[in-house]
Amino acid sequence: MTSSAVMLVAMLVAADPPSVQDRKIPISFLQQMMPSQGGDAIGSLGPAKQAATNAGRANATKASSGVPAVDTIVNWSGSFTAPGFDRQGNPQSVWPFTMVGNSPESGHPSFINAPLIPVILDLLLADGTIFLSFDGSSFVQPLAQSPEFEPFLYTSGVSQFNDAMFRSEFASRMKDQGWHTLLRPDPKGAHHMPVPFLTPNGTRAWFIFVDVSGTPVLAAVDFDVFVNLLFPSTVPVDNTTLIGAAELAGEMTTQDLTNFVFHDVVLFEGGNVQNCCVIGFHSVDFEPGDPSNGNRDRLFVFDWASFLDPGLFRFGFEDITPHSHEIAETFHDPLVNNATPWWESVDSFTGRGLCQNNLETGDVIEVKTSVPVYQVTMNGFVYHPQVEAQFSWFAFESPSTASNGSYSFPDPTTLTALSPHPLLPGCKPAN
Repeated sequence: MTSSAVMLVAMLVAADPPSVQDRKIPISFLQQMMPSQGGDAIGSLGPAKQAATNAGRANATKASSGVPAVDTIVNWSGSFTAPGFDRQGNPQSVWPFTMVGNSPESGHPSFINAPLIPVILDLLLADGTIFLSFDGSSFVQPLAQSPEFEPFLYTSGVSQFNDAMFRSEFASRMKDQGWHTLLRPDPKGAHHMPVPFLTPNGTRAWFIFVDVSGTPVLAAVDFDVFVNLLFPSTVPVDNTTLIGAAELAGEMTTQDLTNFVFHDVVLFEGGNVQNCCVIGFHSVDFEPGDPSNGNRDRLFVFDWASFLDPGLFRFGFEDITPHSHEIAETFHDPLVNNATPWWESVDSFTGRGLCQNNLETGDVIEVKTSVPVYQVTMNGFVYHPQVEAQFSWFAFESPSTASNGSYSFPDPTTLTALSPHPLLPGCKPAN
């Protein structure tokens, strides 16, 4: 925290109202938790918003490369063939996908604007006054100077992390060394997100984790409350939500990959703080078109993630780990609709695992306790981006067609084998 934030915290600790005493959780609780990146947040919105978003995604999926029927980030489409089953258990062998940028075969570079919007999370008391704030403003510059936006040496060359990963994954499809997918960081002014004292159901909307001296170190917010403070619920949008305000101010557009930067903020699910801790997710905001854009559906691609202080979680999850996870997944699944055969990722030490059927490159690795992150030292800072699963792993290619035949990037030792397959929904063996 900044010195002013530390002073504010010290003042608050000395004068905490009785109503927040039962919202304090010892930091030791976090050491028992494995942080996770949230799924598709659209499911937490109202039926009308869900239906409109899914319709926009469907239009994008039906369109050819470049998605002419939809106003959204530059993208390319393809498919792979692998035996598997859809969500209903029906056999499926062809799996279409959409990714950010131009196709590897095009040889054309893409330069994508990436707004970095810091968020000040205000935890409110019952009377609406601010109890405590967690300010992401000081972490925009460290993020902009990280390997997400600055070049670093990888096995596939010197570049930004996500471009280097793409060039590793699709090395066999590159027709021209000029193919790149690069982000241009675009820092913006801070926005506030006021979190109410209670949820609409009357349960606690937030908690704080405190260290041994009682000083707050992390905010935990109810998932559904957070989502409804994030996404616009009205058409046309207004400025009462974070995304609505950013869209109306022109700070995020359909051509951008927008990043909301939080500091030490996590989410808990199902109204139970024991179901903690989501440290980021990526998604799209659907808005209808109008004559100014040819009446095309608008899909705003974005992610939010928390810049984490060191020592909060085990296994090296800190600083840009959440952002690196979400930006990589946005590159590979910008419209959050890339289905894959069912896959299972299980850690051999903890037994913890995930069963999913989507192209979420970070989720495969987040459950791993062996080399889930790696270190990059640049610009006077030691960063901890997450290792990611590569495309060949989801396509069940054996051997992998990525550079050096690897399944994970940049550390090939994190993921060395494919998931069991084919699997039925719930990762039940098909045979």
